[in-house]
Amino acid sequence: MKKYAAEFIGTFSLVFFGCGSAVIAGVSASGPSGIGLLGVSIAFGFALVVMAYTIGGISGCHINPAVTIGFLTAGKMETKEAVWYIIAQFLGGILGSAVLYLIMIGRPGFVMGEWALGANGWGPGYLGEYDTLSALVIEVIMTFIFIFVILGTTSKFGNGIMAGLAIGASLMLIHLVAIPVTGTSVNPARSLGPALFAGGKALVQLWLFFVAPVAGAILAALAWKFGFEKE
Repeated sequence: MKKYAAEFIGTFSLVFFGCGSAVIAGVSASGPSGIGLLGVSIAFGFALVVMAYTIGGISGCHINPAVTIGFLTAGKMETKEAVWYIIAQFLGGILGSAVLYLIMIGRPGFVMGEWALGANGWGPGYLGEYDTLSALVIEVIMTFIFIFVILGTTSKFGNGIMAGLAIGASLMLIHLVAIPVTGTSVNPARSLGPALFAGGKALVQLWLFFVAPVAGAILAALAWKFGFEKE
């Protein structure tokens, strides 16, 4: 149970600090303000770094269903354990969004617009207004890179002491590029929570932030397992 509780708390923290930095201090659906794109990218990256060194020794700090699916595909965990990890991650992400919602409704004049609470999306009205193909490609590629970094840094070839920092830095870099396109998901649990509360287009477009990260994770796991891990 410690592992699942750690994944729950870790995912809650990632969503709350990451999306919270965007909604309260950073980037809204209409464009950058406050701490801006760089600040939000740093918030997501450092939230992961902090959790990696806090719960990494307990659960491995997946806090992302795509990471768990990547580890499952690479043969590094059992199916039953992976299912419970994913359940804990989704619940943590939903609670993180719920707390953020409770805070936001206390702001005078707050209105739940399209893609509220840092929800991911694409198309007309969303940040850079990129099309579906652009959103799909960047989420698959970015998740592939993210999972590849995790598998590499946590392997016998990596530096375990520096793994948390490298993984968090990679997430920050991913956000710097992908925020204008999709708001950056690479994590179905991060996407589900805000979408459930925002509804509308955020909920309609949620499918892409499940399909693309999972596809990217499986491709990365297969590439690592058969191309790099084997002697």
